[in-house]
Parts: sequence; C-alpha cells; structure tokens
Amino acid sequence: MSKKLLIRDLTLRDGQQSLFATRLRQEQIDRVLPFYKDANFYAMEVWGGAVPDSVMRYLNENPWTRLQTIKKAVGDVSKLTALSRGRNLFGYTPYTNEIIDGFCKNAIDSGLGIMRIFDALNDIDNVKSTIKYVKQHGGIADCAVCYTIDPAYPEPPKKKGLAGLFGKREKGQEPVFTDEYFVNKAKALEELGADMITIKDMSGLIPPTRVSKLVGDFKRNVKVPVDFHTHCTPGYGLAAVLSAIMAGVDVVDTNIWNFAGGPAAPAIELIYLFTKKLGIEMDINMEAVAKINAELLTIRKELADVDGVKQFPKPFNPLTDELPANIDAEFDKAIAAAKAGNEDALLNACHAIEDYFNFPKPNNLVKEAEIPGGMYTNMVAQLKALKSEDILEDAMKLIPTVRMDAGLPPLVTPTSQIVGAQAVNCAMDLKKGSAMYTNVSNQFISLVKGEYGKTPIPVKPEFREKICGHRDERPFDTSTYKMQPNPVLENFGGVKLAENEEEVLLLELFPMVAKGYLTGVKKAAWEAKQAKEPKKEVVTEETPKKEAPKATGKKVTIPMPGRILQYLVKPGDKVEKGQTVATLEAMKMENSITADFAGYVNTLMAAEGDTLPADAPIMDIVDAPVATEAPAATEAPKAAKATGPTKAVNVPMPGKILDIQVNAGDKIEKGQVVVILEAMKMENSITSDFAGTVNDIFVNVGDTVAADTKILDVVQ
Repeated sequence: MSKKLLIRDLTLRDGQQSLFATRLRQEQIDRVLPFYKDANFYAMEVWGGAVPDSVMRYLNENPWTRLQTIKKAVGDVSKLTALSRGRNLFGYTPYTNEIIDGFCKNAIDSGLGIMRIFDALNDIDNVKSTIKYVKQHGGIADCAVCYTIDPAYPEPPKKKGLAGLFGKREKGQEPVFTDEYFVNKAKALEELGADMITIKDMSGLIPPTRVSKLVGDFKRNVKVPVDFHTHCTPGYGLAAVLSAIMAGVDVVDTNIWNFAGGPAAPAIELIYLFTKKLGIEMDINMEAVAKINAELLTIRKELADVDGVKQFPKPFNPLTDELPANIDAEFDKAIAAAKAGNEDALLNACHAIEDYFNFPKPNNLVKEAEIPGGMYTNMVAQLKALKSEDILEDAMKLIPTVRMDAGLPPLVTPTSQIVGAQAVNCAMDLKKGSAMYTNVSNQFISLVKGEYGKTPIPVKPEFREKICGHRDERPFDTSTYKMQPNPVLENFGGVKLAENEEEVLLLELFPMVAKGYLTGVKKAAWEAKQAKEPKKEVVTEETPKKEAPKATGKKVTIPMPGRILQYLVKPGDKVEKGQTVATLEAMKMENSITADFAGYVNTLMAAEGDTLPADAPIMDIVDAPVATEAPAATEAPKAAKATGPTKAVNVPMPGKILDIQVNAGDKIEKGQVVVILEAMKMENSITSDFAGTVNDIFVNVGDTVAADTKILDVVQ
C-alpha cells in the first residue's frame, strides 16, 4: 500500500465534460483558479478531450488561451494535463508527424505538463510519435491502457425492453481482454518511454476485485508510476478507486464534490476520508478544495440548462462536518470488505455512502449492456432524431456482433461512436428486410480496412472484402494527407484565416469548427479597427435596397429552449413535411427540428448561434417558390437528360447530402458511389444498385433528406 497518494483533479476537463457537456466558460474557471493555486494537486486535467472543440464551437473562446490562462494562474504548483488520442489527436483522422510535433510543442509551450496519450484500439504503434514529441519538448508522457471487456452476447429477450438481452460470451470464444493483455500493453508502453501508465476505465466497467488485481500486476511489471481513472456510471467507481488505493496505486483521478459522481469520477472528499482511515498521506490542502467547491456550487447552478444529471450532492465538508455513526461505519465496512476481497460487501457499503450523500444511483442499463454511458445516450438521441426509437433494442443486441466483426475494438471515442452508429445501420437494414451491412459508414469502412490501426483481433479477410472490396489490411497512408486550405479573407482586411501556428493547428484538428471560429475572430478584429478609423465621406449613387421578405408563411418553431447550431436549408429551398430543417442544441444533446408542412423556405427568423425560448419561430414556409435572381449568362448549361425507362436510387436513412459524385449524363457502374450522406455523425457512401446513365439528380449538396428519398434516377 502506498504511503503517499497523488491526486489528479479532473474537475475542469473530464468533470465538466461528463456532467455539463464541456460548457465551463473561461470567466467561470477564472473564479476558482486562485484557490487551485493553494490546493496542491499533483496534476490538474484542464485541456484536451472535448475542451478545444467545445470552447470554440459553443463558447466562442480560444482553446490555447484557456490553457495559457490556467498556467499563468496556477504556475508550477500543479502539472497541467491534457488528453489526446495518439495519432488521431482529437478527431477521426490520423495526422502526420509534422502536425503531431507542432501540436505537442505548442501545447507544452502553452503550459501543459502531462499529456495523457491513449489509442482507441490500444494499438501501441499509434502512440509512438506522440510519446516521442511530448518528451522531446519537455513534457511528461502519461500513456493510457484502455480497459475494456469481451462482449456479452445477447440471448432472446424474455420480455419487451432490454431485460435479458445480455447473456454470456459465445461458447468457444477465447477471452481477449485478459489481465495478461493489459499488462503486456503497459510493458510495451514503458519500453517506448512512457513516464507513467494509466489504467483508463472510460466506461466505469472495471469491478473492484479486478482493478485490485490489475494494479498489483502493473506495479510488479512496470517501474513507472501507475494511475487509475474511472467513472461512477455503472456503480463501481468509488469501490474501484478504494481497491486501487489499497493495492498500491500511485495516482488516482477524482473530481471535487459538486462536479463528482454519476457519469463523472468519484469525489476527492470521499477519497480523503478513506485515506485518513487507512493512514495514507494525501498531500492536498482540503481548505482550498472547500473554497473551490463553494464556487462550483454557484457555477453548477449557472450551468443548469446543460446539467446532464440535475442531482446535487448533499453539502459536505470533511474538515468541518461530522459523519453520522452509521455512515462512518460504512467506510469501515468498505475497507474491511476490500481487504477480504468481498466485492459484494464492498459495493454495498460504497453505494450506501453515495446514497446518503445523494450522488446518482448506479445506471444498471449501462452496467448490463457493458457499453459506455455516453455511447448509449448517443444512440438514443440519434434514433430519436431518425424517428426510429423502435429499433433501439435490436441495435443494442447487434453491438457485440458488429464489434466482433470489426476486430473487437475497445468502446471508447471514436470507436464507440463508429460501432454504435453501425449497429443502428444494421438494425435499420434488418428492419427493411435487407442484409446486415447493406449500409455502412465511411468511418466503419476505415476501421475495417485498417486505417485506424491494428484491432485487438484480426478482421476476417472475407468480412473485409465484403465491407471494403479487398481482403488485405491497408493502413492509413499519412503521405497522402493534405493540409486544410488557409484562404485570405479579403473582406476583413486581407488577413489569412489562420495567421500563426496555433491557429493553423486549430484549423487542421477542427476544420469546420475552427473555420467558423477564426472567421468570426478576424471579422471582429477588422470591425473594431474600422470603428477606430475616421470615416471618409464617399459620394456614391444610391442603389435602392431590396427589402427583406416578410415572414408571412407558416412558422416552424422549436419545441424546447435551446441554441440554433445549424440551419440545413436556406431561403428558397423546397422542403417536405417531416424534413429536418435545423439542428438545435438543448439539454446537452443535438435535436433535429423538422417542418410540419411542405413548401418553400421564405425567411430565417433567427441566426445560427442564437439561444431561444421554447416555441420560438425560426423560419416560415410558404406555398409558392420564393423568387430568386436569374442565373448569370455565363452559367454552364445542364447536361441533356437521357431518355428511356428509369430506375431510382434512394437513400436508406435520413441524413444530409455532403457530396454528389456524379452528374446528369454520366455513365455509372453497378455498386458505384454516387452520393455521400451524413447520418448519425457518420459519412455513408450511397451506391447505385444498377449500371446505366444518370438521368436526373433531385438533391443538392447540403440538402437534408428523409429515409427512402429519391436522390437520382438512372436510365439502363
């Protein structure tokens, strides 16, 4: 058992991401930083994960400024930590060494002390370059082994719903994720230069007895410090952390009281009480922690609209509040049970403690399904958007099969999203009477092809041929990587969209989000500069202004308070009844807003980014087409249509047209990709079921279409 326990505080990154959709504003963080300087945490996780994307996308803030501001306030008291996905950094694309090098250098120059590096496949090759560059630029390489388990194969349901779906592993299937598997990964990471190893239990699925065994195995087999990271969703979190401590783990990850429990990590205050009873030193200034927690209570109330749990723990300060005798006894019972290896008694005691303090109860559905809580809630939200909630049960049952077919990837971002979305695709295929994998996302194809790296078990060549068209594994070739365009913004003073290395990196890592964010920054700077300059009188011949059309049609309203993330149609577009016309962010989730009637978009009555009350109108729809300007004389004529009987190509699911890869008049082959459709955050290649000549195309890039919409027809 360790005599001194180090604490990594997750409150400002993983805590707020787990509970509040990563919506902490810089001014809210600034309010707690003076207390953090006194708290003396070994490390503070403040960056990476969803933070860089979210602060640009939702808060209009600069991710680099966030890291630099925290470093300036805290100094060297605590090491600042970020989370990255190895070669993928923050997204789905494997990046070149040049980009990884630049990213690591700028992060460390901005104040980062520790980079926690993981790969969604536990593929050691995918973290090599990040380890190299982190250490080269003076950072600490914290390498994570992603904990996962072999899938439970479903049995026929005994009753409607999810009860009884998750059975035992298939007979004859040798377990893959053994203790030896995880230890070997840790040893390989140490050989590559890892300065510390984290057991990363991203789903909270590791039971206390197993974490005790794994920590002991790690401590015997690697010389570097071992950290343990988990979540409380399925109900193992607190008991698992206690077991890790008693097994001699060097560092544990915790959150501060009002940002702890449920989908997040356990509360440091509870860990403090356990360490006091165990005689373990935890060199934290708990008075400073109490001051942080008092401010976090205020901040949590400010974040009510995005609070995913809405359950506040009972106020408690371990320095000033006395535990009731019966609850104090539960701490003793938990320690005794952990020593005796009595897992049931340990869990019962920890659940009694959490229940007394009003932390969320275990999520039994997530526990039984053996998938991350976020993966499950994503599937529910996406199916609601597709109006296909009835296939949730089938999609859940198909996850083990899809996962096994794809090489048994651990379920962590991004593989959890890829597997979950594909299970939904397969369920929709079966519902329509089609074969599984009739429709596959481009990301699933990349996973099966080998572009994300080596999967824990090999993908069967015949399955790869079915999905990708070839039997051999084909890794991602970074030599074909193309940098994002960096245009000159003539309207805003002729500056480049990305003017320095930090901005170029944002553009590479988050192309769409960073483009909008950086354009807004340049526009604001240009307008501020123009406001300071004396205005010159310019005499010009006035051109009569066109009056904006008035909102005279039927109104499309939002059903709940939220923020307009994106319009999927523009004035003049024809829409069908039930078509998705906008995306609304509400209650931490993205919601599709549909039209209740067909017609033509007349006006948009709110701007993207606007926060609106329930029932606010966002557009109006009229019966007749909105008049548009005649096309320029130089517009190219459309290709002549072919003649003869036609066959339709339809989309199998609702989504947004990202790309049209053919033109009217083109000759196409059976199985040729004709359109790229975005559905459930995945890109799907829509192919033609027959050869012939494209007769007409009925959609445009950017259109949102319903399931079975005809996108083009073909003359054979």
